[in-house]
Parts: sequence; structure tokens; C-alpha cells
Amino acid sequence: MNRVFILSPANCNGERARWILKADARSEVARRLRSGEGAPLGEVFSFLSALYFRGKLAYARAFARPPASGAGVLVITPNQGLLAHDLSIRLPNLRGFSRVAIRKDNPLYRRPLVRSVKKLAAEIGPDCEVILLGSIATGKYLEILAAVLGEQLRVPAEFIGRGDMSRGALLLRYVQEQRELEYIGVARFASD
Repeated sequence: MNRVFILSPANCNGERARWILKADARSEVARRLRSGEGAPLGEVFSFLSALYFRGKLAYARAFARPPASGAGVLVITPNQGLLAHDLSIRLPNLRGFSRVAIRKDNPLYRRPLVRSVKKLAAEIGPDCEVILLGSIATGKYLEILAAVLGEQLRVPAEFIGRGDMSRGALLLRYVQEQRELEYIGVARFASD
């Protein structure tokens, strides 16, 4: 079966984000964000989030099985909906991300996400699973995705009751062991 992963975003307002947005930031990622080439979204979010996002990205890249014409790893962004993990972004994109609150009732976040999830659903068809690697405790991801994807949307059973750092370590361990998590339907979570 085809499988696409959707990763929840890194915190674009956290300490690491504020540091990279400074004019005098000197890290490799900061320099690349300021260049004409930019830096891959997944790499930037891995820098901002460290273990959790790095684990999600490594896991999704290892186990994605997208339809022939589609991306296998997509990332939720605060204001541009879903973007491919390997899409290059620049500093203005990151600044834009930092200005939008990720709340299910915020139209600046919700509208682009709904639009891109509908586009994804049309592209992948009904026989492709979509796995959310992100929080299931709030509706800011799950409720929006489930409204469009329905039963196609699944989450790792092992995420239930675990914190972010624990999830990141778990994902990296499963990549190293070359085994997948168990995925479950989201109907019971989306209705909460």
C-alpha cells in the first residue's frame, strides 16, 4: 500500500528560531537561509526542533511509499499549508512562519492547510494511507486533517501517552532497527 507522511512543524517562535532569525546568525543553516539557494524545509525544521523533528523526518523518509507522482514526506507549515520536506525555503519564508499562530481557529493557518490537504487527497486517491507524525492531543493538526482525509488518516499507536522527546528517540530507534510502528485510525481522536 502507498503511504505518505505528514509531519507537524517545528516551533518557529522558539529560542532556536529567534537565534537563526538574528541578522548576525552564523550557523550553516542561517547562512543558507540567507542565500539565493535557501535550505531544505526539513533541514531547517530539524535545526529548530532538534530531536523530535529529526526523528520524524528520518522515520518518514525511511518508510514513505508515495504514489508514483507524489511526494512521500510533507510538512505542515504555519502559513503555507503542506510543503515537501526537501523544498528549499529562504529567510522570508521562516519569518512568515514565525508570524502565524498555529491554532485550528486561525484562518491564516487553517485555510492554506485545508486547501493543500484537499489537493493531496485528490493526488493520492483513496488507496493511500496518510500517517500524521505529530501531536494527537489537540485538534490543531488532527481535526483539520481528519476532516478531509477521513479513514485514510492514521497515527502511530506508540505515540499515545509519549512526550515529544520520547517520540523523537523512538522514531530514530525504529529507523535504525528498520521496522515500522503500528498505525491506527484516528476516528476516536478526531472527535474529542
